[in-house]
Amino acid sequence: MSIITHKALATLFLVAGLSIASRISFAQSNDTIPETTQLGEVMVTAQKESENLQKVPFSVSAIDDRKVEEMNLWQTKDLRGYIPNFYSSNPGDNRNVISIRGITTTSYEPAVATYVDGVNQFGLDTYFFLLNDVERIEVLRGPQGTLYGRNAMGGVMNIITKPKSDELSGFVRTDIGNYGFTRLAAGVKTMLLPQKLYVGMSVLADKLNGYYTNLYNDSDFDKQKNLLVAGNLNYLFAKNWEAILNFKSNTGRNNGPFSLAPDPDSAIENPYEVNQNATTEMVDNSQNISLVLKNTGSRFNFSSQTSYQNNYRYYKAPIDGDFSPIDGVSIVNDYGKDWNTVSVWTQELRLASANTGQKLNWQVGFFGFTSDAPTRQGVYFGADAALVGSPVSNFTTINTNVATGYGFAFFGQATYSLTDKLKLTAGLRSDYEKKKLTVSQEMDFGGDLMVTQPDTTGKVDYNAISPKVALAYQLAPTNEVYGSYSRGFRPGGLTQIGSDPSNPPLFAYDPEFSNNFEIGSKNYFFNRRMRVNVSAFITAISDVQVPGLILPDAIVVTQNAGDMTSAGIEWEINAIPTRNLGIDWSFGFTHATFDKLMLPGESGEVDYAGNRQIFTPDVTSMLAAQWTPQFFHSDELDWMLRGEWLYFGEQFFNLENTISQDAYQIANAKFGVVSDELELTVWAKNIFDTTYIDYAYNFGPSHLGNPATFGVTGMYKF
Repeated sequence: MSIITHKALATLFLVAGLSIASRISFAQSNDTIPETTQLGEVMVTAQKESENLQKVPFSVSAIDDRKVEEMNLWQTKDLRGYIPNFYSSNPGDNRNVISIRGITTTSYEPAVATYVDGVNQFGLDTYFFLLNDVERIEVLRGPQGTLYGRNAMGGVMNIITKPKSDELSGFVRTDIGNYGFTRLAAGVKTMLLPQKLYVGMSVLADKLNGYYTNLYNDSDFDKQKNLLVAGNLNYLFAKNWEAILNFKSNTGRNNGPFSLAPDPDSAIENPYEVNQNATTEMVDNSQNISLVLKNTGSRFNFSSQTSYQNNYRYYKAPIDGDFSPIDGVSIVNDYGKDWNTVSVWTQELRLASANTGQKLNWQVGFFGFTSDAPTRQGVYFGADAALVGSPVSNFTTINTNVATGYGFAFFGQATYSLTDKLKLTAGLRSDYEKKKLTVSQEMDFGGDLMVTQPDTTGKVDYNAISPKVALAYQLAPTNEVYGSYSRGFRPGGLTQIGSDPSNPPLFAYDPEFSNNFEIGSKNYFFNRRMRVNVSAFITAISDVQVPGLILPDAIVVTQNAGDMTSAGIEWEINAIPTRNLGIDWSFGFTHATFDKLMLPGESGEVDYAGNRQIFTPDVTSMLAAQWTPQFFHSDELDWMLRGEWLYFGEQFFNLENTISQDAYQIANAKFGVVSDELELTVWAKNIFDTTYIDYAYNFGPSHLGNPATFGVTGMYKF
């Protein structure tokens, strides 16, 4: 561990030295180089106030709307590789596992918080994964508990859609590719009442015939389609007062949501093939509505955000649970709209100083939520139940869980200029949560019900304190170094043990905490032709929550199983060597290992200390070059040629570290003509058709990453 830290320190000091040298050797007037060859300022809201990316005292990646279009980022999972030490994947159902710096989502409580237009996507169920009409994506790396609270122990992903417009503006875009891929997107914004009322609408529809073939009936297995509709209404109802109403609705259908081979070897040897007898269509409907009230004053700013989220997700018919052609286990959850729904209310109030360049900037706030998640799931054991360990066949075990909870938090953060060049940031947050879970179980023998576990209720509550402190020193107008400490947490809760009535039905597990120390440097070089941001970190994670799938019950049991240390380095380099050429290089190295990891073995618990964290490639890297020469001396239309090389290091998918994926590489390309209003391009992803395990469960079933895909894009903006 010390070797890693020393390397990171050496890298930081090297960049700091270059910062001083650049002030001496490359201090030129901005008039000597055309503005088009300089990197512009990047503004972010990482600390819930608009500020320069280079002044934020921790690691933040920002991808603007132009980059989202150029890189064909269609959903949040596409971000992996582009962001240092960021990984995302799913088994085919679009519930993404997101990992930052070895802190990964392993349960329905995310380890990385996702915000869309300021609304916390509370869990994996209420999560919006499609990207459309995006203004900017920010990825905050490292714990962000002070301002963001629960589930920000690894970091935060902020997705900000396009703001209101005084003039009629909009876009129409079409993407068409192989495997029956079609994506249609459009949006429009305008002002209805002069300087009073604004409206915006966007729509996205996509479909895919599927990458997989189901050998059982020789059919396309993972056919899917989505429809995302979003709207916003802005009303300036009084001087300095604005009301913003946002609405989003996603309707998803997936014929084959779990495109899983039974084990990694089968997945690699017979790529994009499954053999499942129980097939179904997954219905996944999500809604999100929020109301924001904002007041912008000369001394104080006030904001209030109220949001409601709802998700209803079920399978129209039983879905295969043994991932094979036998009639062994299938999952049933279509028990009506009263079940398998998640609904969440959140409220945030925030008061902040007006950001006018004074020595002290501060903000204080309140956050509260209520959640309700009644779920009912049946595990059907068919005629071949004996092959999966059940002595009885043709019956269904029905598990009912009614989970409710509420919580609230108070937080505050301030930045004080100790000198003209030295700034201190400090913050503190206090969270309180209470959860209640009622569980029951019954067996259904063709309509004859037998209660095997009566209603049992458990309650748990806990507190979490999330401090933060950071020092930033400006070496030169374009060079800054910083050091920071921050803490994050993932909530604890209650978990069902299993179907054995001789065991206690409920078990409480504690919150998981992360404590992060980071040093870094943010710089512009060569008269703003190059931006170099580099950081080194070490994070201690305590009471790591480890979920385990109990078979054949299909119950997920969560427990605190150990402690972990994650350390590494990362950098992002953006350069414009010439007028028409841009180069981006992001790199991340993470060494995340368990200091203690107690897992059940054949003869009792076994300590797997030293094992690597799951869903955490040890290296992520992206190198991209984009050339945009002018088209026939036109000032409006340019050629565009873009190439990308992505590298992912070795990673593991189970805590025993017996299921893994070796390092692999992916190449992407895009070519065509572009302008501020028009795009007509051809593109290819995974050009060399690299086959790799993208996701695997701890008991073996594995999902591959997407094969080689190619297509065309047409877009018009007005």
